[in-house]
Amino acid sequence: MTVLVTGAAGFIGFHVSRALLARGEAVVGIDNLNDYYDVRLKEARLAELTSVDRFAFERGDVAEDGVLLALALKHPGITRIVHLAAQAGVRYSIQNPGAYIHANVQGHYMVLELARRLEELDHLVYASSSSVYGGNAKRPFSVGDRVDRPVSLYAATKCSAELISYAYSHLFGLPATGLRFFTVYGPWGRPDMAMYIFTKAMFEDRPIQLFNHGNMRRDFTYIDDIVDGVLACLDRPPDRHHDAPHRLYNLGNHRAEELRRVVSLIERETNRQAKIELAPMQPGDVPETFADIEATTRDIGFAPRTSIDEGVPRFVEWYRAFHGV
Repeated sequence: MTVLVTGAAGFIGFHVSRALLARGEAVVGIDNLNDYYDVRLKEARLAELTSVDRFAFERGDVAEDGVLLALALKHPGITRIVHLAAQAGVRYSIQNPGAYIHANVQGHYMVLELARRLEELDHLVYASSSSVYGGNAKRPFSVGDRVDRPVSLYAATKCSAELISYAYSHLFGLPATGLRFFTVYGPWGRPDMAMYIFTKAMFEDRPIQLFNHGNMRRDFTYIDDIVDGVLACLDRPPDRHHDAPHRLYNLGNHRAEELRRVVSLIERETNRQAKIELAPMQPGDVPETFADIEATTRDIGFAPRTSIDEGVPRFVEWYRAFHGV
């Protein structure tokens, strides 16, 4: 069995690929290695993966016509796809909306087109986001809640991907599952995420901005728990005989943590005092995320185990080692 992982040099893609390899599967990874953040981090992740014989890597943009078809011809026998390639970041979507339409809408369409043409494919798992819940005032966020009021273009592209996936499942009997990730963090994490930004600022003795004047809460989910959820989902495809074999699940820690508490944990691990600047809410942002994971636990046995009290020290330890501080 061969699994195609798109976005394999990305944070979640790297960890999912490594876990698949660890359990003996062959993985074909694709990534365009764009410069949204430091490419050296992506290359370091890839170096870890390419040390395993069962990992094959292709550099390419999944949104470009013909790229995925050529990959499938070169690597026959793909039976599952984990589609994680995307343009991430809420705030950057305001500056460069075209990048999001290209990667998150056109790219997702290309993956769906490949999936429906692979005769041996039994499951497509793809990344959605907690951002789809927009300004939803109900807590916690449930997969049955409205998602037609996105407050960022990034969120709108993820909503679009879910709708297009449902249509493909209905029309072509394609087993597909969308996973709404909640604030993923951990070793090898993205430099544009709060955990990385805060830690880097403290080591460099620079101020940290807390938006909404510090009144922010996030459902921080440790990467190992996310990977467990992705693999558990991948191994349980929807029934092809349903009218539309398509599902959606939240992958979160089922806790809304105050950002100030996260900062205090990083202070403890770095043995440094944060310099905090309070700032207004940023366009496209929301004050709180909080995942309802009842359906995810019921259907695929998802049970996150890592609290931020355990996860933050692990991230800081990795950060120290990787950056030599």
